[in-house]
Amino acid sequence: MSALESIKAQIGKEFSASPSPFMHWLKPSVKRAERGSLEFEYQIREEWLNPVGNLHGGVTAAIIDDVLGATLFTYDEPYFYATINNVIDYFSTATLGETIVAKTRILKKGRQFVNAECEIWNASQTRLIAKGHSNLFKTEPKKS
Repeated sequence: MSALESIKAQIGKEFSASPSPFMHWLKPSVKRAERGSLEFEYQIREEWLNPVGNLHGGVTAAIIDDVLGATLFTYDEPYFYATINNVIDYFSTATLGETIVAKTRILKKGRQFVNAECEIWNASQTRLIAKGHSNLFKTEPKKS
């Protein structure tokens, strides 16, 4: 089964097929998966909050970085990609128990570099919480 098929098989469920221990800690649920695009849902937990009770910007950045990395698995290539930069704009807050949705898209995929974006929305997708752009670099082949 390809990586994309594996992700698609978990639509509506918590994504447990990730090789990333960090993604297992985040516990996203798969909403949609296509080549070059993912949509994951997350439940905001207490340990994700800043001192005033809102989703911590660092957790938001980590979600963006992690889900963009997962998006590259949809290409079923034998490589990993390392993030070389993230630029994130924060627009709104989210609070404990709220569901957020991360939507990714690969904007340009070259032989060595990838440019990608991720938007994080509230559950009804009426309020943009953050938007990130990232560049990633192809690294060594995955080990079998």
